[in-house]
Amino acid sequence: MNFKIENTNVYGLNFSLKASGNPMRTKFDREEITEKDVNRSIKLGQALPGTGHDNFLKGIIVQFDITAPLYWWKQAQRYHWFDFVSSQSTMHCLLKFKVGEQCVDDTDPRVINVVQELVDDYNKIPEEEADKRKAKWRNIVASLPCGFCLGATMTTNYQQLKTMYYQRKTHKLVEWHQFCDWCETLPMFLDFIKSEN
Repeated sequence: MNFKIENTNVYGLNFSLKASGNPMRTKFDREEITEKDVNRSIKLGQALPGTGHDNFLKGIIVQFDITAPLYWWKQAQRYHWFDFVSSQSTMHCLLKFKVGEQCVDDTDPRVINVVQELVDDYNKIPEEEADKRKAKWRNIVASLPCGFCLGATMTTNYQQLKTMYYQRKTHKLVEWHQFCDWCETLPMFLDFIKSEN
């Protein structure tokens, strides 16, 4: 198993393009998007992060399913507006996964074999030996390799993705490069983050 993003949905793009002009309006304009709206949004979207000029990007919501190794999730969880809608659960599904199929290709096979042995040992413990099963389950969870992949449905917005993109596009982990490549496929994302100058 390897890193993947699928089932992407983008909401609020046109609504936010119009909202980008609110600071200069005395009343809301919800007419069709004009070239002026697009040009203003692109200019504001390219503003330096933290200046507030790109706040309208918060209104462009992105939802998607992502499958990633534990070592990637540890880094991704530092982002404030990168929210879990729901995720796969080690508590409920760990014993249903085939450990070898759930790990990235770079995971050492010896580690996978150890975890699989622990799972096999757990399955041999009779149900009535609850304390022994609980201890073995904790042993399995504590031994999972960082290359073990779990999936989640996430929600975020263009402003957060802009931050993640700039902070991670040259990261050592290939998964971050794949994430940034995916960001570039989102409607108008590159227009909002890359200046022509």
